[in-house]
Amino acid sequence: MNNKLLPSGEKIRVGVIGAGAWAEYGHFPAIKLLPQYELTAIYSRSADKAAELQQRHGFRYIASTLDELVNHAEVDLVLVLTPAPQHEEGIRAAIAAKKDVYCEWPLTPGTALSKQLFGLANKAGVRTLVGLQRRLAPGYRYLRDLIDEGEIGDIRSVRLHISVEYFSRMRSIGLYYTVPEENFSSILAIYGGHYLDVLFHTLVGYPDCLQSLLVNQFKEVTFKETGVTQPHRAPDQVVISGTFPNDAVLTVHLEAGKQNNYGIQLDITGTDGDLRLTNTQSFGEKSNLIEMAVGMAQPLQRLDIPSEYEWLPPNELGASTRELANLYAAHAHDVHHGTKRAPTFADAIRIHELMDQIVGANASGKRVNLNISQ
Repeated sequence: MNNKLLPSGEKIRVGVIGAGAWAEYGHFPAIKLLPQYELTAIYSRSADKAAELQQRHGFRYIASTLDELVNHAEVDLVLVLTPAPQHEEGIRAAIAAKKDVYCEWPLTPGTALSKQLFGLANKAGVRTLVGLQRRLAPGYRYLRDLIDEGEIGDIRSVRLHISVEYFSRMRSIGLYYTVPEENFSSILAIYGGHYLDVLFHTLVGYPDCLQSLLVNQFKEVTFKETGVTQPHRAPDQVVISGTFPNDAVLTVHLEAGKQNNYGIQLDITGTDGDLRLTNTQSFGEKSNLIEMAVGMAQPLQRLDIPSEYEWLPPNELGASTRELANLYAAHAHDVHHGTKRAPTFADAIRIHELMDQIVGANASGKRVNLNISQ
């Protein structure tokens, strides 16, 4: 692993592979907010799109090829922002160029390949980053401290419901890669990966065993722009139950293509009280609402996040973009101070292993004991 530190005043120069909607909505505003970074170079298979983004966001260079981007002398960190099936190409190129590399979650469509790439990165001595950014949001870090400080006592149960309007029968052509099951881009892979990482890494630890039910209700998906219909076999309903080492109970429900009343609800029940986190959006502009009740038959009271949890300069970014900005702030702190705040490919592999065991539990119809890399 690369332990070389940058002087605190030296900017991290960013090269970008891919130019989709999330790059422009999330990554570019997040990076431009932070003085530790500079948007340096961009490569897209569409030269016209790259030129548009250079003009809108101030990239200094346009790379004409992937190799030119990763080998650019003024690029320190390569961002791989392509769809999941294309991640491997960008990651391998960045590692070969001995550049630190960020990749969106899912890291790749499979655990074995992700482990192989992580091994190559370690051998090359490059830092890795993965887009499991939600764990770094101030609200989740605050919740973790409330739990660790015993504000609600010992945990008795954890219930998480994530419902999204996305991944429905009708999809935009830009989401073509979410349809084939082998692309590992279903609601389980994407939303399950993000939110189970928050739940198990940041808040309550991993359960020791679980069982699962994966259901495919949308047998076909139609693209809005073309009317073309394709077979669909990935799950759009996921139910997970299990227990933690202290016998606390876990229930999770992931629900795709919900037309109304979607969002997040997380309830954590303790021996002395309750915590609740809610949002009418699972992804978007709105911030989470955090509430707590302590004692018997007490009403939930809204909690404001203390200012010491804020890592970002004043801004008006939406909540999902702020989560991403916190990841970049964590990486900059790691690079300049030698800390280990930001999630790496090792964290991605833990989520890959978790997903494999969820899928395996569904296939076997049995409860499985979790085995997750440490």
